[in-house]
Amino acid sequence: MRDVVELTKALIACPSVTPHTAGVYEVIEEYLKPLGFKVMRHTFHEDGTDSVENLYLRYGTSAPNFCFAGHTDVVPVGDEAAWTTPPFHPEVKDGELIGRGAEDMKGAIAAFMIGAANFMKKNPNPKGSISLLITQDEEGFAINGTKKMLKWLEEKGEKLDVCVVGEPTNPDVLGEMVKIGRRGSVSFTLTVRGKQGHVAYPDRADNPIPRMLNMLQALENTPLDKGTEYFQPSNLEIVSIDVGNTTYNVIPANVSAKFNVRFNDTHSSQSVEDWVRKQCAAFGEFEIIKRVTGEAFHTEHKALTDVVVQAVEEITGKTPVLSTTGGTSDARFIKDYCSVVEFGTTGRTAHMVDERVEVKTLEGLAKVYQRMLELYFA
Repeated sequence: MRDVVELTKALIACPSVTPHTAGVYEVIEEYLKPLGFKVMRHTFHEDGTDSVENLYLRYGTSAPNFCFAGHTDVVPVGDEAAWTTPPFHPEVKDGELIGRGAEDMKGAIAAFMIGAANFMKKNPNPKGSISLLITQDEEGFAINGTKKMLKWLEEKGEKLDVCVVGEPTNPDVLGEMVKIGRRGSVSFTLTVRGKQGHVAYPDRADNPIPRMLNMLQALENTPLDKGTEYFQPSNLEIVSIDVGNTTYNVIPANVSAKFNVRFNDTHSSQSVEDWVRKQCAAFGEFEIIKRVTGEAFHTEHKALTDVVVQAVEEITGKTPVLSTTGGTSDARFIKDYCSVVEFGTTGRTAHMVDERVEVKTLEGLAKVYQRMLELYFA
């Protein structure tokens, strides 16, 4: 498994659908322990959730600690018959490695392991430490993974100084983009209550749907902001409107709508809630349930960003765009403990049938990670 493709294959061959490790941690340990990495595992559980085992490996004991973070859990394969090759029996076809997790994100984990190993061959005594923080619930609810593991490590005296998350970052080609932050995400369930009745006697009922439509119209048509230097404008997307009505002659008693807001660093989840309430207040009474996935953040650690960008430029010949686009990642937890940026494979086929990554992307990524370590510890 000295080759990044073979190591990625070994990781993909473990059917580690959230939250099951399925032997994937053993593959990582068997590769890194002989290099001198010390291993810590810890399982977290919370009522009503799956238990999640997490993995932390560290080489060295001194500061600074350069951490690579990622997840080995993958989403379900969907219709396995639609795959051209079995999803957990990876194959290389036409220069691409096919298998569940190839892009998201076992390829990046393998690339960092290879990059770190090659770095350590030339630098067996770096001026600091190298670590990996791996979780098994990033694709799930992210309750018993990175967030709790970071707190546990802190209690153990483990300090992370900088972190690179290996999520699929580049839209199409390696070297296009580095993520230096993420938008926040908050989801709402909005409910308007009325009074059920016969459609022929509307004066005896109270139809909540028109009020709901007015509220949604106001939310949809009122911009939150115009964007900032590193962030696109915040956006609201309505994803569901439900009344549970199966007939044409009954005015429903209640109507609920679900929507999500992806917001930039001019907002917090609380200020977004305040804005939602203000838009709806003109159209009557309502109820709101809010679920926060993450707050917006922007990494301002120039030295870390410079190292990542220089490594990408030297290996790929491209100057990456510094971006905050996309969804959430575990970087939203890591930023509370150290500076964090994201750089990984492409994201063309993540979560799709026949998920795949180009071999040249994996090979290039391993070299980029090695160069990051060389520049950082120089």
